Amino acid sequence: MADNYKKATFGAGCFWGVEDAFMKLMGVGETQVGYAGGDFDHPSYQDVCSGVTGHAEVVEITYDPEIISYTDLLDLFWNIHDPTTLNRQGPDIGSQYRSVIFYHNPEQEKMAQESKKKLELSGRYPHEIITEIQPVSTFWRAEEYHQKYIQKTGQKSCRF
Repeated sequence: MADNYKKATFGAGCFWGVEDAFMKLMGVGETQVGYAGGDFDHPSYQDVCSGVTGHAEVVEITYDPEIISYTDLLDLFWNIHDPTTLNRQGPDIGSQYRSVIFYHNPEQEKMAQESKKKLELSGRYPHEIITEIQPVSTFWRAEEYHQKYIQKTGQKSCRF
């Protein structure tokens, strides 16, 4: 990837569909799914699914800010999941499916907070937006069979 590329990390439920949505955007150079936000080193999928590690299923996105803005990524993030459901997206239940934005720098934090506030004020959702906004933690890449899962299998995500 070029030196001007930046990273963004989002959790919006099962990472298969989330990755598939982001990888289709012009300006996104790379995506990878994994785990972040927990306190367990080198977690496996089974560890994370147990609910005891504290990790969320996330997608790490490498993007070209000259082609796509962080604001554009945030817009897609808000549109592909329900940010008002605690630890649940569709049929997926557990803290690993929570809505979370992991920011990589103060500018991303500010933009994430502003976009959340704007969405809250819009009245789009009748319930409180519970999306967490946290500094990025260690990203643990998920097992290879999870990477580009929808693209590899041809399966459709339950939500997209």
